[in-house]
Amino acid sequence: MQAQFIQAVKQLIPAERYFDDPIATLAYGTDASFYRLLPKLVLRIESEAEVVALLKLANEFKVALTFRAAGTSLSGQAVTDSVLLVLGENWQQREVRGLGEQIRLQPGVIGAAANSVLTKFQRKIGPDPASINSCKIGGIVANNASGMCCGTAHNSFNTLSAMRLVLFDGTVLDTEDAQSVAAFRHSHSELLAELAELGAQTRANSELSNKIRHKYRLKNTTGFSLNALTEFTDPIDILTHLMVGSEGCLGFISAVTYNTVPDYPHRASSLLVFPSVASCCRAVTVLKQQPVSAVELLDRRSLRSVAHKPGMPAWVKGLSDNACALLIESTAINGTVLQQQLAQISASLAGFELEQQVEFSTDPAVYNQLWAIRKGTFPAVGAVRKTGTTVIIEDVTFPVAQLAEGVSRLQQLFDKYYYTEAIIFGHALEGNLHFVFTQSFDDATQVARYDAFMQEVAQLVAVEFGGSLKAEHGTGRNMAPFVELEWGAEAYQLMWRIKALLDPQHILNPEVVLSHNPQLHLQNLKPLPATNPLVDKCIECGFCEPVCPSRKLTLTPRQRIVTQREISRLQRNGDEPQRLAELNKAYQYAGNDTCAACGMCSTACPVGINTGDLTRQLRAEYNRPWQGLAAFLARHFSAVAGISRLGLRLGNVFGKLLPQWHSAMPTANYSSAANKPAPDTALKPLIYLASCSGRVMAPQANSKDKRSLQQVSAHLLAKAGYQLIVPEGLGNQCCGMPFQSKGQFAAAEAKQRELEQWLLKVSNNGDIAVFSDTSPCSLTLRGKLDPRLRIYDSVDFLHDQVLPKLDITPLAGPVALHITCSASQLGQAGKLQRLLVACSNNVVIPEGISCCGFAGDKGFVLPQLNASALSGLQQQVTGCTQGVSSSRTCEIGLSRYSGIEYQHLVYLLDQCS
Repeated sequence: MQAQFIQAVKQLIPAERYFDDPIATLAYGTDASFYRLLPKLVLRIESEAEVVALLKLANEFKVALTFRAAGTSLSGQAVTDSVLLVLGENWQQREVRGLGEQIRLQPGVIGAAANSVLTKFQRKIGPDPASINSCKIGGIVANNASGMCCGTAHNSFNTLSAMRLVLFDGTVLDTEDAQSVAAFRHSHSELLAELAELGAQTRANSELSNKIRHKYRLKNTTGFSLNALTEFTDPIDILTHLMVGSEGCLGFISAVTYNTVPDYPHRASSLLVFPSVASCCRAVTVLKQQPVSAVELLDRRSLRSVAHKPGMPAWVKGLSDNACALLIESTAINGTVLQQQLAQISASLAGFELEQQVEFSTDPAVYNQLWAIRKGTFPAVGAVRKTGTTVIIEDVTFPVAQLAEGVSRLQQLFDKYYYTEAIIFGHALEGNLHFVFTQSFDDATQVARYDAFMQEVAQLVAVEFGGSLKAEHGTGRNMAPFVELEWGAEAYQLMWRIKALLDPQHILNPEVVLSHNPQLHLQNLKPLPATNPLVDKCIECGFCEPVCPSRKLTLTPRQRIVTQREISRLQRNGDEPQRLAELNKAYQYAGNDTCAACGMCSTACPVGINTGDLTRQLRAEYNRPWQGLAAFLARHFSAVAGISRLGLRLGNVFGKLLPQWHSAMPTANYSSAANKPAPDTALKPLIYLASCSGRVMAPQANSKDKRSLQQVSAHLLAKAGYQLIVPEGLGNQCCGMPFQSKGQFAAAEAKQRELEQWLLKVSNNGDIAVFSDTSPCSLTLRGKLDPRLRIYDSVDFLHDQVLPKLDITPLAGPVALHITCSASQLGQAGKLQRLLVACSNNVVIPEGISCCGFAGDKGFVLPQLNASALSGLQQQVTGCTQGVSSSRTCEIGLSRYSGIEYQHLVYLLDQCS
């Protein structure tokens, strides 16, 4: 890479968004595919102007560029050994048009976030990929991703209304701007004329145009979107639709406008098990004519892989070897129409023999469980794979009339190549099948097995059945060598002509979609070496990234695991000692220090990995010299709390002299004390388990309600008929989390055993229930204490026992709600929202903030983590007069970075009742 290019880039991109060090290039060089290339340079781009300038520089110096949105793609289309341009945080704009009939989106908007703003209109974007909670609009459009309900009618190609794009030469075209279009027609008349001529030639070629129409009646993302040439005559329309599914090989997509589709509120689902694949697939052809929104096929092996899942009927384990199931969903505008549809669907299938069934249910608990099981098939294979192997999910389409034979032939190939764990599931209405298998790439024999298998799959699907080798996952590097096999020489050369027109220097994501290298799919295979049993099952999908509080600051959970895997590999191999040293040094801050260890990653991970567990284990090794001090502090915990109160008291006096002090810092709590109230026969006793943070910290100095958490809790609970008891000895109690988070497991365990004995004593061996006032403490203690103890987290107790007994007068103004990471993991999101709705007519839940990043004491010692995690908070709570949470330390950071005071939920309930 030329020095002049690098110098020009450094003048354009600030140092904090310019990465060429070993840990950043490794971390960003990984996507969800089974390929890895290490970029020489990673740039986090924040504006279209930067993209324009970088494209001009790349053309001048002939440097290849690859664009990356979320990195959840599966076919190797978002990795490079050149320059990787990663979307930063400044690509989040969205604009709803009318009553939600259209939505304008920038490429950094997560798919689920787009749908969330459309919910009130009962609309959604058409594409619904399984990764919609983490993938971004840029990737959804560039891959023409679809999903379970999308089919072909509602994909990006067919719901695109307008696009703003940047071509290879830095020219910007916005098809919603008449002036932009007119200027482009003038400046790029030659390009448009050539596109128009390609379209005319293609439409005049009946054999080719018929092939294109056949291919796109199926789900198909193999190669470029040649249907742009058959479906449109205006070269502007041809250009924008060629960009759909182009995988960053033809230009950069700055914004799209979608025509949205209905998102009907009434739904029902059913699981039908047929005795054979043939009868199951015959039912699919019948259902294609029925009012169904989704029909998912699951073969016997996929059913077996999830037989142990909660909610799965016991009879699944006893199904016959040839059984095959359909998960069917129907949606409607109202309940009456839905019932009519269900009757029609059931009547259409009345003649089919069934082994078993779960009848149509409109109960969300039932149908959500059924769909959770379906979505669990892919990770079920990943969770049981041998360490060191990768999970591969392929994505093909058969004509629906030949679906049964396609399934059977795939199963025969699994047996031939000894993929005994392989499963098949997919979107049956479109003939779109996903098959999942595990593969080792450790030696040439294993690579050869994979190659032979894929060669036969390609012949079967593309040649024998005339299907598509990539239905919705994009071509990438994985299928680039097979594009000509699927499409034939004429269509293949047409794609190369399009590439030459729109990327004449061949700098846009080279070797993706089109390649002359027949071995490309076997090169740069990603190693997945063992590093730690806690994370070895990670499939590097990236689903965890949107919920990680350090994602904008340093590394994400996926990137932490990637780095640890490489460190382990280098340690075992003994090569590249300098690179190993650099990775270890950089990881201390980027991977260890800035990890909140909050566990939110586990809530999004398809195999349930908590990267925080890995972080705590690494900290245990690093902090081993401090075990004696930890034990001392644990034994003298009450004194530590006293010193902390003194520190807060002095801080509030001399705060102006302290650079880290701010107005949201708490005051010292000297009001918390043991009480022994006289028994009140009218009130039910309740042991108060106050967190150490609540015992030490009172509200901030300028708080409107300066009462301590204990005082407010006692006052509120008395209204509901409970007497809060604060026993002697509480001051020395701790759930263990402050020690556990630093890897001091022995001290944490000692405090938990001490707390257990104390609670048994003061509760009369569990006769009296315990009220835990802080979600993180409740989560830490879950399942770790004597089962006789009845410990209720404050959110659960307030929702289940207190709220029904209160007379609530809702507030008129909006209230902000922060659902802490602990509350999320305790499954309390719904209860918190219902509690807030009872107290306010306008509840604001900020988007994109799952963990505040305060992480116990990290908000004091590493405030940049807290600041980064909450960087998007203030603008979302404008107009709110107060905020609500369920953790005292979280409330410090939330108050600081929102501009409003956050307090525990009990303050709001007490205020309104």
